[in-house]
Amino acid sequence: MSHKLIKATLAVETVKLIAKKYGVSPEEALDMFYKSSTAVSLDDESTGLYGRSALYIFSLFENEKSFS
Repeated sequence: MSHKLIKATLAVETVKLIAKKYGVSPEEALDMFYKSSTAVSLDDESTGLYGRSALYIFSLFENEKSFS
C-alpha cells in the first residue's frame, strides 16, 4: 500500500473522529482537519505520521486545538 493511500485512509478516519467528537457534519470536520497543522504534518512524509493510527493523529489534532 502506498503512503498516499494510507494517508488518505488515516485522514478519513480522523475526520470521522472529529465529526463525532465535535458534533459537526463530515464536511465541517474535513474543513477543520485540513486547516490544522496536524493535517500538514500528516501530508509531510518526513514526519512518519502515515505509520501511526487515526486515534494518534486525532490526539495530535485535539492537542493542537486545545492550544489555539
